[in-house]
Amino acid sequence: MELKRVVVTGLGAITPLGNTVADTWRTLINGVSGAEPITRFDCSKFKTQFACEVKGFDNSLYFSDKKEARKCDLYAQYAMASSQEAVNDSGIDNDKTNRDRVGVIFSSGIGGIFSFQEEVLAFNAERGPRFNPFFIPKIISDISAGLISMKYRFRGPNFGTVSACASSTNAIADAFNYIRLGKADAFVTGGAEAPITIVGVGGFNAMNALSTRNDSPATASRPFSASRDGFVIGEGSACLILEELEHALARNAKIYAEVVGAGLSADAYHLTASHPDGLGAILVMRNALEDAQMEPEEIDYINVHGTSTPVGDISEVRAIKEVFREHAFKLNISSSKSMTGHMLGAAGAFEAIVCILSTYNDIVPPTINHTEGDDDKDIDYNLNFTFNKAQERKVNAALSNTFGFGGHNASVIVKKFA
Repeated sequence: MELKRVVVTGLGAITPLGNTVADTWRTLINGVSGAEPITRFDCSKFKTQFACEVKGFDNSLYFSDKKEARKCDLYAQYAMASSQEAVNDSGIDNDKTNRDRVGVIFSSGIGGIFSFQEEVLAFNAERGPRFNPFFIPKIISDISAGLISMKYRFRGPNFGTVSACASSTNAIADAFNYIRLGKADAFVTGGAEAPITIVGVGGFNAMNALSTRNDSPATASRPFSASRDGFVIGEGSACLILEELEHALARNAKIYAEVVGAGLSADAYHLTASHPDGLGAILVMRNALEDAQMEPEEIDYINVHGTSTPVGDISEVRAIKEVFREHAFKLNISSSKSMTGHMLGAAGAFEAIVCILSTYNDIVPPTINHTEGDDDKDIDYNLNFTFNKAQERKVNAALSNTFGFGGHNASVIVKKFA
């Protein structure tokens, strides 16, 4: 069976750096951090008092009335925002579209954690055994896929993927495979997360996972620097329209890039820590390369998982050196989490967009907040981490890595369309 080719025809994003793809990309390339003191709740008693929040979000732009918006958790509202931009960008919502052949696979690592917190606190404080009738639909992680399909009447395969921080890369991989197997013409795919809550920040603080650099939020996320002390929690949503090539060409769609491979693996090691030697990361990158029928030397840029944690950054560097050998010193590496923070289940989709725009524009965004003179013997600084300043270069192919709690690993490869 000959596999179909899959291209990207639409992009959407709402992030700590901007409420559109264009605004986010501009901020990213300029190396601006989205981290600021938390505004959502009183965090004065928390070890971490800052985050990468979405700024100036107006849900009235994406919902017909306030009642409809109130039926959705914030994460699902973000999903509706990014998917609206992506669908409009692609032009897939038109009278000629066979809606039975367009699916939605949309992810969230945690789902409606804000709504869960709100209802439980209200129950404990005053309300007794009364819950909002939309409580369950608001908290489940698959509901954004359902909401998107209902808005656009897309009746193809419809579900959510949950694999912690790898969730939206899993969603892209599933959509990619459905299309190339001929099961659908197009997919709306991506992820959304809104974890900046009392329980979200408190829970990650309890694990000692977050940076506590409260005196300097903008410089707190510093992947691959010796002084890194944990990730910065972020939020938002990213969405891609994946489409079968001939279907896209037939309607004269704009094509950003081609998706050529996806890999999955498990660390099978620890609840939250990556394997110290990067065994799962090695396997997932090799699986993606094999799926794409590409050699390591064909990759020009890796958008790394790069969360700014002491252990995780080391294991990913080891994995990259093992997979790419001498070529590891010739390609560019960068972590957009240095600016967006860690968007958890939305991170993979956003970082796939970064790879797509890097191939489209031939520019690699920076890893910010690196201080010269760091002396971390476990990080090989001969690698090109694209520290502090974006770099223009020919990017024909890019790989995006995402690794999640539970040992879930997912990678996707995109190429310049030709």
